[in-house]
Amino acid sequence: MNARVYLDWNATAPLRSDARAAMAAAMDEIGNPSSVHAEGRAAKALIERARADVAAAFGADGADVVFTSGATEAAALALAGRGLHCAAIEHDAVTAWCNVDLPVDGHGQVSVDAPENAALQLANSESGVVQDLPEGLAVCDATQAFGKLPVAFNWLGADMALISAHKLGGPKGVGALVLRQGTDFEPRIRGGGQEMGRRSGTENLIGIAGFGAAAKAAAHDLANGIFDQVAETRDLMEAAIADAVPGAIFVGQGSQRLPNTSCIVSAGWKGETQVMQMDLAGFAISAGSACSSGKVRASRVLQAMGYDAAASGCAVRISIGPGTTNEEVLRFADAWGLAFRKFRARAA
Repeated sequence: MNARVYLDWNATAPLRSDARAAMAAAMDEIGNPSSVHAEGRAAKALIERARADVAAAFGADGADVVFTSGATEAAALALAGRGLHCAAIEHDAVTAWCNVDLPVDGHGQVSVDAPENAALQLANSESGVVQDLPEGLAVCDATQAFGKLPVAFNWLGADMALISAHKLGGPKGVGALVLRQGTDFEPRIRGGGQEMGRRSGTENLIGIAGFGAAAKAAAHDLANGIFDQVAETRDLMEAAIADAVPGAIFVGQGSQRLPNTSCIVSAGWKGETQVMQMDLAGFAISAGSACSSGKVRASRVLQAMGYDAAASGCAVRISIGPGTTNEEVLRFADAWGLAFRKFRARAA
């Protein structure tokens, strides 16, 4: 029997060995990072090393990085009470705090007249489409792009950015808000004054250590062209699926996309059904964002791009990573094509 194949890296990437080792070592640090004794200073030093590694990988200064419980908390810190504008293609963590009224074209690009009052993602988790960001943006959600694309906060032109560890092979439950120096920022979580007074609460030492190690490893992968190889594997899979199902639509194909992401629409075949059938066949894929408490619904990302409700409900996302092989994606293409043909035969 073939082993299961994990094709849902945009939901969460497998934990990197570097991150696992860093987290295991951090478990032996008994001190509170706010304590002034030797044990506390050792824990604090570990956090600062991780901060430096995350900052270097993201092209930022260490003082700009504020560790949080994840990109969702970072979004709340950056967006709550500011009345910014965004588009319907944004993640729920962003749309929850914004006026969702910016227009989106059929290629997934957002039109922005006042970037200083807007929040935009650099890359979409479902379609994989990469935004052409305007200068002077208030908030950039770089969660999906960080670790997959060469990106530097210092040339993004945004006041704030959101990033997460588990999208690039770090642990779940840790992320960061990155602030341009001099940006006006009002802390939301008050208490002991940790994170330079910008986010109080005893730091998640183990998670932060894993984040730093994962970010450093991801930067090394990018520098060595690993995601160029990932893009070749993704393209091989799409070509095989196109041969098996000539009518399949690859959302965003022809636009700049994340190198690991493929969003496929097949008319009449519900995304939820596809996910379940592929799961039974041994493949983990998704029908959109993983942050909806297990709910499967028509993609508002695709609807914002001009797809009707029927087509938007028939989309699945396949997202791969450096550990995904050509053999695995071709095996998936065969299984997906077989399941589609059976669906069509039943529907006839």
